[in-house]
Amino acid sequence: MPEPQILVLGAGPAGAATAIGLRRLGYPVTVVSDWRRFAAVEGVSQRVLDGLRHAGLGGALDEAAMPATRQVRWNGEHLQMNQEFLLDRQRFDRALRADLARAGVTLVEGRVREVAKQVRLDDGQVLQADFLVEARGRQAPLAPDRLRGPETVSLLNLWQGDPGTPASAVESLDDGWAWMARLADGRCYWQITLNAEGVPGKAELPEYCAARRRESALVAELFGARALEPAQVHARSSTAILAGDCVGDDWIRVGDAAMAVDPLSGNGIFQSLSSALQAPVVINTLLRRPERAALARQFHQQRVEQLFMRFARIGRDFYGQEQARAGQPFWARRRGWPDAQPLHLAADWRAVRVERRPVLRDGWVDEAEVVVTADQPLGVWHLQGVELAPVVRAVQSGQGLEATMIGLSAPDQLRLRRWLAEQGCP
Repeated sequence: MPEPQILVLGAGPAGAATAIGLRRLGYPVTVVSDWRRFAAVEGVSQRVLDGLRHAGLGGALDEAAMPATRQVRWNGEHLQMNQEFLLDRQRFDRALRADLARAGVTLVEGRVREVAKQVRLDDGQVLQADFLVEARGRQAPLAPDRLRGPETVSLLNLWQGDPGTPASAVESLDDGWAWMARLADGRCYWQITLNAEGVPGKAELPEYCAARRRESALVAELFGARALEPAQVHARSSTAILAGDCVGDDWIRVGDAAMAVDPLSGNGIFQSLSSALQAPVVINTLLRRPERAALARQFHQQRVEQLFMRFARIGRDFYGQEQARAGQPFWARRRGWPDAQPLHLAADWRAVRVERRPVLRDGWVDEAEVVVTADQPLGVWHLQGVELAPVVRAVQSGQGLEATMIGLSAPDQLRLRRWLAEQGCP
């Protein structure tokens, strides 16, 4: 049989990670992408860097990531935090394409005009595919929303300053919050995030943002006098959105096209990777094991939804830390969304149960017995290679733990005992 032709729309972290994962499985992959239309920089953690390297995007990181000192002014406190890494998105996007080329992915530069049975580009090219990966982020055509957060807009300002030590900072404001960064070559970025309603028109944005920067002692400290003048502004939506259906028999949504989170959670790239890293195995199953198609769709959809709710609650809890402004409209809307459920639920051994759920096994979506807990509603399959379902069944049936651990190493036994205690096992 000829290899199925897979077309990935978008060459950001999610699209690139999916494409490289599919190449590792032996599939021919074509990525279609247009260049980013504005300069940007993102602050990311070491965990994000580790995830990018695991996804095969280490070359891009070597080109674009730089460590920076970080300040936080939040809830009336001024803290010097651990460093974060500043990701120059223009350099990063160029380097992503180099990583894709090294992996054997075909690259087509162009802007997608229409997606139907075929994909048509602005220049008239028509591309055929047996499977389509939607990875154009927030630029992807909207799917029916499953869940949508408070309407939010971010205004990104950029200008050229003097070269210096890379640095970043974040501060809370009465009606939102601002993140700012200075790169070693003097490029400066300042982004304010606000309620979408009430934002001035496009023509007034440069002066409006400059006036907001003049109110900030942190801006003056980080950037100096040049930050007080109007600068280039790019407005973009940062509303948290969970798409409805994220997968079908011959298509899948990954990254921000599936779920876009509030930027305050600081997990934008990480959540994009989280959905993209599982996508190649889901696609492999849909294409090669159609009898498992429903299982594969269930796996992707449920995990996208769980990831979205987790990141939404992380953002909610960050907003909740700003006690001094709790009554202001911007903060009041976000400190209670998406729900009141704690990020981590208390352990309850009585609620622990064994169920059959979809899992990833040897490059396929398969079904296995997993342990469902209050804090892990999709289930836990194994603990560093040791399947948990037989252990839980033995304990719950009164057979005792010792018999189930015969033959396990001392470290494995220690991990199992600790895990059971964390679930409230008496």
